[in-house]
Amino acid sequence: MSRITRVNDGFQSAWLHPRYWLTWLLVAFAYVMGWLPWGLQYRLGKGLGWLAYHLVPMRVNDTRINLKLCFPALSEAEREAMVRDVFRQGGIGVFETAAAWMKPTEHHRRRIAVEGLQHVLDAQAQGRGVIILGAHYSGLDLNGTAASLFFPLHTVYRPQNNPVLDFFIRRCRSKTYAGQIDHADMRTLFKCLKAGEVVWTSVDQDFGLKQGVMAPFFGHPAATLIATSRMARVNHSPVIFVHFMRNADNQTYTMTFTPPLENYPSGDDSVDATRLNTVLESLIRRAPTQYMWFHRRFKSRPAGEASPYIKKKRKR
Repeated sequence: MSRITRVNDGFQSAWLHPRYWLTWLLVAFAYVMGWLPWGLQYRLGKGLGWLAYHLVPMRVNDTRINLKLCFPALSEAEREAMVRDVFRQGGIGVFETAAAWMKPTEHHRRRIAVEGLQHVLDAQAQGRGVIILGAHYSGLDLNGTAASLFFPLHTVYRPQNNPVLDFFIRRCRSKTYAGQIDHADMRTLFKCLKAGEVVWTSVDQDFGLKQGVMAPFFGHPAATLIATSRMARVNHSPVIFVHFMRNADNQTYTMTFTPPLENYPSGDDSVDATRLNTVLESLIRRAPTQYMWFHRRFKSRPAGEASPYIKKKRKR
């Protein structure tokens, strides 16, 4: 059975149970946040980031560790300033996401500058499907909305554990994407590529070595997915990276598509994973603090090497 989601995925009365009331309150809050004027969203987002910096010490510590590994030449004071800005950007990103979900897609067009769009259009013309590789930038959902202004696309997603939150997110994203494909549903993904569709996925999280190989990322070994090369191999689909950042004026955005990777896949998973990380690293460096450094990118380690992160306490 296909796991591609559609707009008419049904509401379930069980979701009205009191254990979901807090989620519904957050949903209502998201609706309000999404329609606020941008100036107010920006200020509230900075405040939310400041609050998160002071209330989620585990994530803050993970961010410090990541930045120390990836930017060792900086002083501690410089890295701490980056940590604060990562959370500030993340807070703003919450409001950017709400705006992407709530406001009409066309509302965002005038604020988006696009570089390299022709790479995608030329790749589409080949009729072999196109793989767009995104990453967890703070404006992730706004990036998807921006891309949908210029071509239809499907996205690969990981279902939320909370069914109400999952329902809400999928409903919001349904106006952006032609389809949403469960990350475990490779059959539908391959079907889309063979039909010449554009499929968007991310390659920057650590899902362990059952699904990846170790490859250098900012000079340190990181578990890197090998699914991309296998996806590309199915229909010889071009692979293109996308980068998205808020510009210095804090009003406009630049979305950049890279040229398709040449001679990819190579047949060597380690070589291919290293190429992906090299390109991704160069894109992240364009606006380092607009990347979500608070996820545990280096949690999988080579044999015999300890994790750099503090062990999370198990809930009893």
